Amino acid sequence: MTTTTRYDDYDVLARIYNEDWISGLFQETIPVLEKLLLNHLNKSSHILDLCCGTGHLAQQLIKKGYKITGIDGSEQMLGYARENAPEAKLILDDARFFNLPATFDAVVSTTGSLNYVMKIEELVSVLKNVYNALVDNGIFLCHFFTQEEFQTNWNGKISGNVKDDYAWATRNIYHPENQIGQIYLTVFSLMDKSWQRLDKVISEKCYSKEEIIYALETAGFSSISRYDAHYDLGISPMPGSNYFLCYKHRHI
Repeated sequence: MTTTTRYDDYDVLARIYNEDWISGLFQETIPVLEKLLLNHLNKSSHILDLCCGTGHLAQQLIKKGYKITGIDGSEQMLGYARENAPEAKLILDDARFFNLPATFDAVVSTTGSLNYVMKIEELVSVLKNVYNALVDNGIFLCHFFTQEEFQTNWNGKISGNVKDDYAWATRNIYHPENQIGQIYLTVFSLMDKSWQRLDKVISEKCYSKEEIIYALETAGFSSISRYDAHYDLGISPMPGSNYFLCYKHRHI
């Protein structure tokens, strides 16, 4: 893996994610994991947190007694993760290319991280890497934002925050004709007594439920179940936040 292949577009989001977004992103994540995954694992289970971001989920799982390894393609995200989850093993790598032995009882990917994978064939590659990292009968729980979410929250919605040395603003736009959402981000940072401006466009792919199931099956997963956090779990206030639970079954 090299920096030319590693997806690091969200380096610029690391501070925003760590300081401003994390509480909202994890309002539903921990309850969902408790409902769908953790009751199937032993307390000593080894969990891979794929696209672990700033390490907040890793730390919550460590507190519950699990052994955690985290992977992320953003060096900036992992900088925060080392502070937030010092007991986790953290690996800088791209989800499309990582190669780990079959040592994990479960793999999780939360907060819509896999929506950043822009092509279905690359998504299949990610999922094959996950499959190979799981022990027989290991569990994979992944989260995607689907069309309802993009149609509701990517209609020009603007958000932001201003701090003494830092300010940011985002505008989210969804393009239904090609199923792509774009985050138009502007960041101002105070450096050497002057303000530096950075503009960036970050894209996400809106996969259909059928495409996600196809990718999981192509990677080898079976016993796939889908849960909408609003309709099925009663956790999210809006539809479109979808969790897929599946297994790597031992082939006899």
